Amino acid sequence: MATNRRGKEAETPMEDDDAFVYVFDRRDKDAPDVKIPTGGLFSFEDFKERVREALQIKKKDNFVIATTNREEIKDDETWDDIDNGDTLYVLKKINQELCAPANERVNFVPHYDTIVKGGLYEYYASEGQNPLPYAFAELIDNALSATAENTGPRNIDILLHFDDGKPSNHAIFIIDNGKGMTPRQLNNWAIYRLSKFKRKDKRGKVSFIEGEDDDEEVEQKQAPLCLNSDISYFGVGGKQAVFFIGNSTRMMTKAMDSQDIHELTMSKEEFKQKEINKESVYSGFIRNRKVGDSSHIQPENEILQNIIKEEKKKQSFTVVEIGGINPSHVSYLRHHIGDWTRQLAHIYHYYIHGPEGNRDIDDDADQRPSTPFNNINIRVKLNVKGKPATEINLRDIQDDMQSLYVRNSASQFFFKATTEGAGVVEGIIRYHPFLYDSETYPSDVNDPRGETEFDEHDYAVSTRPARGRRPIFECYWNGRLIPYTTVEEFDWCSEPKKSRTIAVECWNRISGVLFTNDHFQVSTNKLTFLDLEMRLRDKSSIFSRVVNGQEKRTSIEKEFLNWLKDCHEQHDKQIHFTGYSGQVVRADLPKQKQTPWSRYKSVVWDNKTFKVGQMVKILRTTPVLLGTIKNFYLYGEHEEDTFATGGEIEIQQEPQSLYNEIRVVPLSRLDRLCGAASVKRYLEEEESKLPASLIVTWPEGDVVKPNEKRPAGKTIGALKIEIENRKGEKIQKLPGTSAQASQKKLLVELKVVWHSPNGDQTIVSHISQHGKTWPYWFRKMENIHNLGPHTLQLQVVLNESGSTIYAGKSLPSHHIKFTVTEGDPEKFTMGMLEGPFRIGQPFQIPLVFRDAFNNITKPLQSSTPTIQARDLDISYEKTVVKGSSLILSGIVAKGIISEKHTGSYGVTITVPGLREDAQALKIRMLPGLPKALNVKPEEKITIENGTAPVFRVEVLDLSGNITTDKNLTVTCKFSGMPTSPIYSLDCSAAGCGNITGEPILLKKVKDKHELTAKFEVTSKKDIPAVERSVIVTPSNSISHIEIKQEENKRQRMLKQGESIMGIAGETITGLTFLLYDEAGRAVTIDDKVFPKIKVNWTPKLNQEMIMSGNLPPVKVPSSVTDLKYCQVAIHDKSNVEFSFTVNALPAEPNQIKCKCQGPAVVQIGEMLKHEVQITVKDKFGNEITDLPKNSAHEFQVTGDGLQEQLVKVTSNKNGFAINNVQFEGGKIGTKDLKVTWRDLRDFVRIEMVAGPPETLSLPGWDCEETITVLNEGKLPRSLVVQLCDQFGNPSKLADVRVQLTKDGKIKLYPPPTPLKTNAQGQVDFGVLTVTGPRGTYELQPKAFHGKAEPILGPKISVQLQPNLMKPTSLSVEYDKKANFVVGEKLPEFTVKVLTEDDQPMASAKVSSLSLKLWKMDANVSSGPPSRAVSYSPEAVKGSPGVFLFKERKTPESAAVHQIMITYYDGQYELFSNVMTVHIKPAPPMQLLPIDNPGTPTVSNTKASTARCVVRQLRLELRDQHGNPSGTGYNGKVKVEICGPEDATEVPCFVGGSRTLEIPLNNGACALNNLTIQENAPGQDGQEYVLRCSVVCSLIPRNKSIPPLEIPFLFYNDVKKQSQMSQLSKQRDNLQKVINTYRSLFDTTDMLTKELQTSVREAIQEENKIREELQKLKVNLSQSLTLGNVEKQIESKKLEKEKHLPRNRRMCGLPQLPGNPDIVGKIGHLAEIEDPDIARVLSWHMSSDIDCVVTKTTKMAKDVYKQTNGKQQVLPIDSIFKKSLPDWNKPLPHIRYRSGWKPPGNPSYARGFLEFPQHKEECQIVFGMLLGDTLILDDLNSANAYRQEIVKFTHCPTILTREGDRIRSNGKFGGLMNKAVPFEKLKGAVFGEPLSRQYKEADTILENLQRLKVAMQKTEKAKDELKEQSSYIELPEMKNKKKECQEAEKQLREIEQKLGMTSTPSRSRTPQVTTPVPEAATPSKRSRLSNRFPVNGTETVPTPSPQFTPTRQSKRLASITPTSEDNRKKLRRT
Repeated sequence: MATNRRGKEAETPMEDDDAFVYVFDRRDKDAPDVKIPTGGLFSFEDFKERVREALQIKKKDNFVIATTNREEIKDDETWDDIDNGDTLYVLKKINQELCAPANERVNFVPHYDTIVKGGLYEYYASEGQNPLPYAFAELIDNALSATAENTGPRNIDILLHFDDGKPSNHAIFIIDNGKGMTPRQLNNWAIYRLSKFKRKDKRGKVSFIEGEDDDEEVEQKQAPLCLNSDISYFGVGGKQAVFFIGNSTRMMTKAMDSQDIHELTMSKEEFKQKEINKESVYSGFIRNRKVGDSSHIQPENEILQNIIKEEKKKQSFTVVEIGGINPSHVSYLRHHIGDWTRQLAHIYHYYIHGPEGNRDIDDDADQRPSTPFNNINIRVKLNVKGKPATEINLRDIQDDMQSLYVRNSASQFFFKATTEGAGVVEGIIRYHPFLYDSETYPSDVNDPRGETEFDEHDYAVSTRPARGRRPIFECYWNGRLIPYTTVEEFDWCSEPKKSRTIAVECWNRISGVLFTNDHFQVSTNKLTFLDLEMRLRDKSSIFSRVVNGQEKRTSIEKEFLNWLKDCHEQHDKQIHFTGYSGQVVRADLPKQKQTPWSRYKSVVWDNKTFKVGQMVKILRTTPVLLGTIKNFYLYGEHEEDTFATGGEIEIQQEPQSLYNEIRVVPLSRLDRLCGAASVKRYLEEEESKLPASLIVTWPEGDVVKPNEKRPAGKTIGALKIEIENRKGEKIQKLPGTSAQASQKKLLVELKVVWHSPNGDQTIVSHISQHGKTWPYWFRKMENIHNLGPHTLQLQVVLNESGSTIYAGKSLPSHHIKFTVTEGDPEKFTMGMLEGPFRIGQPFQIPLVFRDAFNNITKPLQSSTPTIQARDLDISYEKTVVKGSSLILSGIVAKGIISEKHTGSYGVTITVPGLREDAQALKIRMLPGLPKALNVKPEEKITIENGTAPVFRVEVLDLSGNITTDKNLTVTCKFSGMPTSPIYSLDCSAAGCGNITGEPILLKKVKDKHELTAKFEVTSKKDIPAVERSVIVTPSNSISHIEIKQEENKRQRMLKQGESIMGIAGETITGLTFLLYDEAGRAVTIDDKVFPKIKVNWTPKLNQEMIMSGNLPPVKVPSSVTDLKYCQVAIHDKSNVEFSFTVNALPAEPNQIKCKCQGPAVVQIGEMLKHEVQITVKDKFGNEITDLPKNSAHEFQVTGDGLQEQLVKVTSNKNGFAINNVQFEGGKIGTKDLKVTWRDLRDFVRIEMVAGPPETLSLPGWDCEETITVLNEGKLPRSLVVQLCDQFGNPSKLADVRVQLTKDGKIKLYPPPTPLKTNAQGQVDFGVLTVTGPRGTYELQPKAFHGKAEPILGPKISVQLQPNLMKPTSLSVEYDKKANFVVGEKLPEFTVKVLTEDDQPMASAKVSSLSLKLWKMDANVSSGPPSRAVSYSPEAVKGSPGVFLFKERKTPESAAVHQIMITYYDGQYELFSNVMTVHIKPAPPMQLLPIDNPGTPTVSNTKASTARCVVRQLRLELRDQHGNPSGTGYNGKVKVEICGPEDATEVPCFVGGSRTLEIPLNNGACALNNLTIQENAPGQDGQEYVLRCSVVCSLIPRNKSIPPLEIPFLFYNDVKKQSQMSQLSKQRDNLQKVINTYRSLFDTTDMLTKELQTSVREAIQEENKIREELQKLKVNLSQSLTLGNVEKQIESKKLEKEKHLPRNRRMCGLPQLPGNPDIVGKIGHLAEIEDPDIARVLSWHMSSDIDCVVTKTTKMAKDVYKQTNGKQQVLPIDSIFKKSLPDWNKPLPHIRYRSGWKPPGNPSYARGFLEFPQHKEECQIVFGMLLGDTLILDDLNSANAYRQEIVKFTHCPTILTREGDRIRSNGKFGGLMNKAVPFEKLKGAVFGEPLSRQYKEADTILENLQRLKVAMQKTEKAKDELKEQSSYIELPEMKNKKKECQEAEKQLREIEQKLGMTSTPSRSRTPQVTTPVPEAATPSKRSRLSNRFPVNGTETVPTPSPQFTPTRQSKRLASITPTSEDNRKKLRRT
């Protein structure tokens, strides 16, 4: 008992006689508690006996003893946890329901902290506010802590019930759904001042040291903003809150796994009564009752009754009831519910809304951000009796202060502060901008104190806008508001004393909030921080800005000011930009700043409007800048009017005559007080001096008048020009006082512009300048001859530029417009001719007249032109003047066109009176239009009837030329015959040709006949027709045929198409014929006529027969339905023919045919439904229908099983029919029905089908055999169900529903849904996959047909065995107490891949396993990230399925990491549990600065700032990998100023010393304000160093830390120091740029080499796999592709499936649970392929086959104990190994009779065993059990073998394949020595191994899959190498190298100025670098590059402005560790 043990240690020991417990007997009755003394008891058994005696429990009765929390007391260990005075239960069983309540005595004497901490702040100081919300907050704190582990909703309900009629019924309930409390925890709650660190929640375990729980601390650090729900802390607040609100409380709680409700009541009245009665005040009872038991509650308390009823719906909860509510609180709670709930929402703002706060979004569940805090629901419900309820969810409150701060802020500044110890503060500063003429900083709705101040006259004044006098920061502790503590400001965020560029009011627009962890002290009522502000203002506190979760080690004050400046510029809206006019691109700015800019037309500023076009004045310019507003610009993408703090203004500088420029200045320089009147007067005065007009004179005449028309070539006279201004003064240069203006002389430019139709052309251009003695002068011009309008332009231009515009205005000019017209004609030309021309057709020729300049002019009116042509008669009718042309109209040419001219003729035209009066031209003449026809011959022609005439036709023009025309078709029509043919000829192309057509055919031409042929052109009516005569004579060809048939010796003439009859198959003879010509004359058949005669029924004719007038015989068709067509034809041009047909009549009866009129199918026992038709036919199959009807009795019908007495034969119209056909019952099949008539017979085949279904069958399944299937394996074949009738015949009935029933423990896939039978009466469920636990199960089909009972089918027995090829889980073992240190080795991880039987899977491969290691990230919830490092394992020899990860190094980053083991073999994927480890840093090895100090420059002047070497620099101790490792290292850092060895002068610090000692605390120290002494010695321009050495007792002397050296430059004067400081900064920036580039180049080179190595390794791996496949006889071509490999993989999968044994023999013994020390049962350890040997060996070892083999005797004992001695076991460590047989020793006959070949094939039995796993252990076990047992073929061979062996040595036991056994003593025979069949062994058999083909296919498949992966890897590696190679050749990389060289050159120049040697990468200041893998470290130079980290993480330095890398050059390569093949490789990102 716990009291006995601790009593000995107490100061006042308790005697054993004083110890006791209270016991309630709650087995089945409500008995009072019994006080049982426990003194003198030393074991649980003694106590149990004492309880049995005290409660009088019989010996035979069983009972259990438990605590009130149902923790069973069952042994000495649990008995030791019982304290003195505890209450216990005696129950029948641990989980029985309480038969009655039980009151548990509790004591809650206040903790001694009540005295120790009594002086702390314990009161609810109001500070002007009602403290009631803070009392509720104490109770909500408890509820939040209770619900912290909830995975679902965290509900906290505050129920207020008020009854105005009976105030005593007022009650408040606080209900949560948290984990509840046990009785011990409830007792702890009642003890005042018992904090969470002193509570004893679990029996026997108590913590007396605060902060002892490391797990909680780690968890707290991970919670954002310290929102860890750990706010129920001191054991004070809950009790104070309850008795502040009311005077009584009731606690009801239920823990998660508890079955009882624990209830505790406390009240002020109860305490008073106990004090009066002098009882123990701090004691009471906890009532333990059943769930929902409200028997102890008064019936009128309905509210509490209802709450108790709802207990059954909850798994765990806590209810706090507060009664006796203070009347002053009731009014406030009822009427100010909005106020105090708003305060609660403020207190728990970040628990309700998450770390980001109440952002301005829709807060329903779907829209709310997904955070771990959106499941907290704090609800308040107010119920006033008789009134509707009011319910408020704190999440729905939108006006609490934090919501206003969050929603009204425009930007946030995150920072972090660390103090001494473990105190961490996270802070947020928010900016509330000025918007639209008002501040957005929210007013305080909770603080009643006003912010308004008053002056001496009682007028309200506001000196602090926005925030006013309120402090900046509110403070939160563990995520919960501490309301009475605020922080005014910090030094770095306070308003500056000196003026800055930022407006002062910006500091009044910030609000902030601080979040602390529990390392800061708060008052017990959580109203006030005790030490927060004091610790934050301590000098050791460090503030740093946080960006994207990372701390920046730069100056926080600088960061804050930059942020505040950005907020002011980006978010404050003070100037109103109006008149938006779109987006513009400003080309006057650098490229990166040209866009986006928004353009506006006006702005409103200080209630003044400035618009475009307004004259304004610009401030701060010399001279004063005046101008006209053109545009207002605002940077950014804006789409409408907006507010902003500033922008830019574009103006036109005035006066433009002097300043013709566009200027853009900041809007802030606009003078808002200046007008435009004075500027305007000044402009007018200045502009009057500019050139205004020109004066033009013509001294020599030839004046050009405006708008004058001048003939071409007329002279323009000389011009004199003068320039005047507005004052009338003559000027020659620009006015102005400046030298630039006086040098601008004026010139006059003359231009003559011709306004041609193609545009203006300048034909004359001259420039004249004014001389000392001559004016502006231009000579006369005589070359103006282009027709059209002209302009003479005189323009003043500037001397130098030639510009015509000055000051934005055009210089004076003068324009004279005139027109140039044409002169008199002097020549002519031919116009456009539209040839060619035709004879006799009129045409025209235009003549164009021109002047001397070749301008077209008007023709002469008086001249008469003439026209002449050779060999043609040509003339014209008249001349016509049209415009400027003279047209010769009506020209006609006549004559014969000869070939010598080829159609072209010369024509000459003469016009008298011109200088050039004649022109010649060539024209082409063609024949004219058709005018006549010429037809040849002109005399009559004679033709024979049936031939066609031919004529020659020509079309002629009027001159007789053959001509053509379109649609020129000549037709010929014949008159004098009934139907005249029409001949036609198209002469459109040739104009002539021969016309002919169809032959002339006249009927019955007996004599000559004359026809008239008329020729005409149908489309040309003006061409006369021509006629010719044609004579037609009769023809001599055949025109008629006559055929006669001989009937009854008489000749009958056949008619055309007549039909003649004949007997089928016979021949018709006696046919003759005659031929006649057109005149009716008989034609003699001779040798010429015979070839023309053809008949269609015979191919070859007899010439003699035909010439005698006879036709060949005709064969009659054999079918009466056939019709034979016969034709006699003359094959010449006459085509005369004669035709007739031949029909057949049936012959004699020759056969009968029988056919069933419907389906010849009949069910067994039924009559055929359709009749059988009998047809009589002749030998050709022609039906004979004229038989007499009485012939029906002549038919006989017989058949096997036919009931002949029922058969009837009747006659019908088609013949005869058989009815009533019925057979006797039997099997299905065919029956032959025999029909006989006379000597003819026929058969009808009748199909006998099954009857209705009555049974089911399973084709291909032996239902007597048990099918063995692996789990998740397939059945051996498809499951087909067949319907059968009562005789077992398959019933082909469709749409019968069949379903498959199974045992509920197994699952089938696909799930067998009910199916309907197909047309064959079958249902195919397919090949089913079976899943389930090991066992034998039954499958049975069931069919439903009609309404009868279902038809049950046979049952199939399926034995389900575990699948040993499927991995199910991973077992991981490692030393959990091991320490993880960076750079050291990880502990060994032993991993087992377990199968379904919890045994290691022997087929698991090393390549399938991987250990993933990654740095823990709060954002990663499950699974390793892509950045995780992977390690490969090693296989454990002799233990298949067991793997080992060892000799693996830890990462080089000290942090919390996570480890996971993954398994993936291409089919199955497994993950182990995530293992979290903390990798600690190594011992410190170097002293490094946090920030880059650069190279400071100092001078020994009076100014302290110029003498400061280090302003602020923090140094840290770090290990060799750059991890902070100085925790616990305290001492000092010695700082010394050192110079070169030859230096004679060395500066000193202030005070004259060259050394300082800085304290080192926890491995860190701060160098602040290290300043050299004024006028300190030193060499000007010399570089000195600060040498920082660490002095610490914990650092070994042999491992001392090298000193840190910080170089600085020393100068004697300030000016030089400033210059050198600037150069030093430039040098540092250039060094950063150079190091960046060199790192890029080195990394790129390494990446390329690594990729080349990857390609080589991938190709080697691929070739290695190819060689292995070739050894397996797999042919692979060199051009093998991935697609081909995938096809081979699919093929091998099918082959593997094919070779998988369907009915593989499996051991049916139950498997054992997995354990590394259990090898397995003997039956599972071995497999035998030969079934005979498997049977005899299984029988021979039947007594041992169920034995469990273990590795150790201890495990064997455990198995023996667990099975109560029923399981036989065999420990391997108990086997004598030396007596085991040699596994490879020779057979006995080989050792003793080497030449003898015995019969029976003797072999050792052990040689047939195959061991899937545990081979070494199996050989030991089977070697001991079998010994040298032999196997032979039969008993005779075995006896003969034994007889020979015993002659030499002892003969071992012999077994035969037939099942016989000869024992080693020679005994054989009998049942004891005869093996039984497999069935009687009942599964206790050795299994069958997989076939050799299966294993080969599996090996090939595995190698093919490896080849696929290797080929993919090779392809990927080649692609990456190709990409990298192309990347190196990019122009941007070349540009980078060029930029690097330029940077190095400038660095050398700067260092020469500094007096240094060019060492771009030198630095004596080490830096903190991110650990780089060894394989990725190229050289020493890159490791010593001058880069300084921030917060321990390497950052890429920013290049200097002079050498900023290009945009492309920012793409860098990074070194990323990957885990392929357990190597670290480079990967470009």
